[in-house]
Amino acid sequence: MNKIANECKKILLEESINTDSEIDFDVNGEVHSMTFEYIIDTFMQASEESQLVFLAALQKAVAVDNMGVDKFFEGMGQLLLMTHLSNKFEA
Repeated sequence: MNKIANECKKILLEESINTDSEIDFDVNGEVHSMTFEYIIDTFMQASEESQLVFLAALQKAVAVDNMGVDKFFEGMGQLLLMTHLSNKFEA
C-alpha cells in the first residue's frame, strides 16, 4: 500500500471512522456496496497527482465534519460506479 493510501486511512482512523464502513448504491434495483477502504484503494491506482487531489479533498471533508466524510465517499463511490458501468456498456 502506498504512502498516500496510508495517510487517507490514518485520517479516517483518527476521526474514529471505520474503513470497513459501506455505502450502498441502488442501480436499477440492484444494490452495489463499496467500503471506504475499497474506494481509497481503487483511487490509489490513479496517477500520483490524482491521489494527492483525493487526499486533499478527504482532508477538506474531514474539516467539515463526519457528514462531510460520508458525502465525500458517497460521491467518490458514485464516480467509481459510473466509470465501471460505462466500461461495461462500451464492451
